Amino acid sequence: MRQERTVQSSVFDLFAEHEIGRELKAISQWLDEHRDLLGLVTRDLRRHGVRETGRAGLPTEAVLRCALLKQHRQLSYQELAFHLEDSASFRAFARLPWGWSPKKSVLHKTICAIRAQTWEEINRRLLTSARRDRLENGKVVRVDSTVTAAFIHTPSDNSLLWDAVRVMVRLLHAADALGSATPWHDHCRAAKKRARTIEYARSRLQRVKSYRELLRITHKTLAYLDQAAAQLPLATGPAGELWQATVCHYRPLIEQIIAQTERRVLGGEAVPAGEKLVSLFEPHADIIVKGRRDVDYGHKLNLTTGRSGLILDLVIEAGNPADSERLLPMLERHIAFYGQAPRQAAADGGFASRANLSQAKAWGVRDMAFHKKAGLKIEDMVRSRWVYRKLRNFRAGIEADISCLKRAYGLACCTWRGLSRFKAYVWSSVVAYNLALFARLTAS
Repeated sequence: MRQERTVQSSVFDLFAEHEIGRELKAISQWLDEHRDLLGLVTRDLRRHGVRETGRAGLPTEAVLRCALLKQHRQLSYQELAFHLEDSASFRAFARLPWGWSPKKSVLHKTICAIRAQTWEEINRRLLTSARRDRLENGKVVRVDSTVTAAFIHTPSDNSLLWDAVRVMVRLLHAADALGSATPWHDHCRAAKKRARTIEYARSRLQRVKSYRELLRITHKTLAYLDQAAAQLPLATGPAGELWQATVCHYRPLIEQIIAQTERRVLGGEAVPAGEKLVSLFEPHADIIVKGRRDVDYGHKLNLTTGRSGLILDLVIEAGNPADSERLLPMLERHIAFYGQAPRQAAADGGFASRANLSQAKAWGVRDMAFHKKAGLKIEDMVRSRWVYRKLRNFRAGIEADISCLKRAYGLACCTWRGLSRFKAYVWSSVVAYNLALFARLTAS
């Protein structure tokens, strides 16, 4: 049975007298004060299919601490496994049982099982501690948005069609291994050649001609896959059921890729961003355009921070909603957690609107400053121009928080697969950032 806490801590339970070692020690002390959080992680591990009998796995406490180490130091699973075996401070923080050195596969399986809701609850508990210690009271806040990219290549119609053919050929090979007798031909080389021709085509006529050939190859390979799915019996056991489930997952995505390519390339139609699929492997990724800057493929995040720099709230948005539509929901979430509206709030110019200003004032926000006035008078937003300048300068500080999250805590690009793990990755980065900042604030 999996243990929540390590029965016997390591004999190396000593932290180095170094900035990182002292930081890890402070984080470890906070985790020791909130051991009830381990129950949430234990529940996630059970949901992930861990049996209650048989050989015991990593204790829940070690799983949570290893996850924080990974995000805090931005390590791969292989690097984390090495440091847990090599570093005394890392072993002391992880609370590994004596003689245990988990492999990267074990770390991957257990860390990925922690859900985003659990990370969010840990963050809320941390904010409660910050409020109790008078480090952050939530009375002065700032709101801004950013984007976390999904781990995909820059999408294009030809690359998506090539991905579709590759996946279908892989499934057809698997069907042959399961006993399928469907005759088919491997068109991978032909599809790759057309995709490369499209990429370097000098004229639209040549590009459209290659697209037609690539679409014909994709249609033909999809027909092979449909025949194999119809002929392959489900009686092949769990492997056959898994194969059928994989086909059911990819088939509608491949059809969507074909349809959007035909609409855009052959029909000359401007396909709306909300109807486009940008990745066969990360279908949840959205097309995000912020202003006139580069296009990102991932998810838009709205963040709220306070004077301390702690991330008070985070929302992972669906699609690409306008900033002006998200200010009031972020304030509502803040009021629900703190029990009252912030005394002062600042936001970027994209959040500005007269309706947002009026509602924020009605909820009790005394000063609501937008970085760009957007037709609003300073006297309507705040009490004086001096307050406006102070809040505007205060708002600029959230850019540093976001930059630190992206550079040092991996929020620039999520390397985990799937929407649920995307959310868990983002929240784990935020928790690691907040815990490190909390440790520094308590030490100062």
